[in-house]
Amino acid sequence: MANYIITLVLGIFFGFSLNKAGLTKYHKIVNVFRFTDMAVLKFMMTALVVSMSGLYALRGLGLVTFPNVPATYIVGNLVGGLIFGVGMALSGYCPGTCAAGAGEGKMDYLIPGVLGFLTGAVLFGLTYQQVFPPINAIANYGNAIIPELWNVSAFLFITMFTLMSLLLFYLIDRVGWQRKDSHQ
Repeated sequence: MANYIITLVLGIFFGFSLNKAGLTKYHKIVNVFRFTDMAVLKFMMTALVVSMSGLYALRGLGLVTFPNVPATYIVGNLVGGLIFGVGMALSGYCPGTCAAGAGEGKMDYLIPGVLGFLTGAVLFGLTYQQVFPPINAIANYGNAIIPELWNVSAFLFITMFTLMSLLLFYLIDRVGWQRKDSHQ
């Protein structure tokens, strides 16, 4: 029961963070794909750095154990990511911001979000047997995580990912790797 409560509290905190960062607004999502507002990218990169650091620290202290990692299918991940990205760019919604917007009571998030989730689930269920096994057979890396795949320590990988994220933030904010929005 404690796991459910912790998960619920973390989910509420994540939704609150999305809201406070302004990421439940349609234009924030769409402008990422226009390269005019990189707030979503910076938020997600920060979430990845914090999550990786925290989880590996907790694992190092023996407080958590990692579950088995599902198999990594490169082509399947690329196809799924492409479908997800196109849908997100066209609709201006992603699952996290859609759930946070629905939590705010915004009907324009609730109705398309639920319809999108259900449509995606039905399409996946109807096409899985025919489409996914041949795609997943192309490049199966097994149950691998990047530090193991690259044969580097998790600490080194997290450090390099953090430094790359900071460099990306610097390039976005200071060097101008973000287009100016012509609509403002």
